[in-house]
Amino acid sequence: MGMSEFYGAADEAESIATLQRSIDLGCTFLDTADMYGPYKNEQLVGRAIKGRRREVVIATKFGIVRDPTNAVVRSISGKPDYVRQACEGSLKRLGVDVIDLYYQHRVDPSTPIEDTVGAMKQLVQEGKVRYLGLSEAGVETMRRACNVHPIAALQSEYSLWSRDPEGGVLAACRELGIGFVAYSPLGRGFLSGEIKRFEDLADDDYRRFSPRFQGDNFAKNLALVERITQMATAKGCTPSQLALAWVLAQGEDVVPIPGTKRRKYLEQNLGALNVQLTRKDLADLDAISPKGAAAGMRYPEAMMQFVNR
Repeated sequence: MGMSEFYGAADEAESIATLQRSIDLGCTFLDTADMYGPYKNEQLVGRAIKGRRREVVIATKFGIVRDPTNAVVRSISGKPDYVRQACEGSLKRLGVDVIDLYYQHRVDPSTPIEDTVGAMKQLVQEGKVRYLGLSEAGVETMRRACNVHPIAALQSEYSLWSRDPEGGVLAACRELGIGFVAYSPLGRGFLSGEIKRFEDLADDDYRRFSPRFQGDNFAKNLALVERITQMATAKGCTPSQLALAWVLAQGEDVVPIPGTKRRKYLEQNLGALNVQLTRKDLADLDAISPKGAAAGMRYPEAMMQFVNR
């Protein structure tokens, strides 16, 4: 996402180099969505994987509709006709014949989940999609969806400062046989320890509007990150690696997808695979950052209504 929008200036050459380096290093699960850009990120991924399609697993999403005249204005759609239209667009932009994992990006409150997943099921039957996923779906929605077609993955925010899935969603995923894909496992970069001041964020950076980056919330969250940084130093790793190792330690069925725009940070993130956390380490991290430790909501209030639905 950050390669095309929301996180400051884009650098296409470095982005493509980062994606290709990722594949070289065996990090082959690439996550995008039609609304990133909008549309630009799928095109970018398509260019990066050209000639290497068999080496990667491509996940993309539909459902957040951007207003062509005002990029800030968005709506949610899970209508069957829109599902098909969105899939055809993604296939073309990615330059592929089939999407490996196709997510509904947000649950549409005005369309029964059975109708949306029914349309997604047709795409599987037609060979345009291999597996189906949901994003930020609640437990009851997941159960209803699974009655229509198996759901392979749920993508929701999960990190040391966003532990909401522990309130029942993770347990439901395990009961239903759904893998869990953790987005923003670095707390939108905050858990990296690299962000020290609100002013460090670019003028067009999405985080300037995120409640957790505002005023007193910023100061409280900075103190939280400082404690994580201290533990990382003691472990001989970076705060990012420690935060990612914590997500990886939550189970073999939990897959973090840290975003980055640069090869330097990609390689640093992959170093998390070498960080071994003991039971004491995990207990210490629970004490440092228990559920609800982060100050502020994870999205502006208007957007919170569309998570965990």
